[in-house]
Amino acid sequence: MPQDSKAGEIILHHYDTSPFSEKVRVMLGVKGLSWRSVIQPVIMPKPELTPLTGGYRRIPVLQIGADVYCDTQVILAELEARHRRPEVVKGADWAVNLWADRLFFQASVAVVFGELGDAVPQDFIKDREKLSGRPFDVAAMQAAAGPMKAQWRAHAAWIERGLASKDFLAGSTPSLADIAAYMNVWWLSRAAPAAASALLAGLPKTAGWRERMKALGHGRRSDMTGEEALAVAKAATPAAVSGHDTADPSGLAPGAAVAVRADDYGRDPIEGRLVAVNAERIVIARDSDDLGRTQVHFPRVGYLLAAV
Repeated sequence: MPQDSKAGEIILHHYDTSPFSEKVRVMLGVKGLSWRSVIQPVIMPKPELTPLTGGYRRIPVLQIGADVYCDTQVILAELEARHRRPEVVKGADWAVNLWADRLFFQASVAVVFGELGDAVPQDFIKDREKLSGRPFDVAAMQAAAGPMKAQWRAHAAWIERGLASKDFLAGSTPSLADIAAYMNVWWLSRAAPAAASALLAGLPKTAGWRERMKALGHGRRSDMTGEEALAVAKAATPAAVSGHDTADPSGLAPGAAVAVRADDYGRDPIEGRLVAVNAERIVIARDSDDLGRTQVHFPRVGYLLAAV
């Protein structure tokens, strides 16, 4: 399929303040790619997203034709596989990515919302309570903000040490480790700049690295509506998928009716027919009257697969 056809376009469903979306935008910048921007609502409902994903509501989501990629882990892996130069994923980067997504991010959540306090809208709080399945307690976050600031700074100090003799964590060029770690620094710097300035004090290499990461940009962005993105999916045919692991511990074979869910939050099951599962990802096919057949891709790490 030609790269400039609509079926081959990179379509990112996101919103501008989303920290996880920033990871993908920076990856697009590092690789110098053109992409279409579909702005989705911050909270539910998301009527031009969930038909693509089968109910998955987290942001961002990547779409290429009738293939839909959920979670930044599989989004970044797909971009790396399709556009190999410059190389971004190096060494133990996926382990660093999981640290940044979970441990470092949880410290960021506490600091950001502790700083925002009563300014957090009630509809956002209710939406995130439904997403996580537990209370979104701003007062508790404010109480925890002091200890969590210390944790956040300790995480940032790891970045500082990683930059001891180089511009980026893996050397002279940015890698996935940089993109993953930067997400947290970017989010805090945007949402609570005074707190970010205080927590980065005495970490000059990290402060300089933040500016280098910002300068990478976001590639070439152009707008697309959600309606247009749905039309692209409807007109396209999912790509062929290979690499099913017959030794996968699930014991499931292609064609089995399955459900996929995240293991941390946003655990609503996404149902379909298994296309393939291996150590890197889960792919399911879904059929609907509105869009026809789509394929939804999830990471293997962090997602649970079961028969239905």
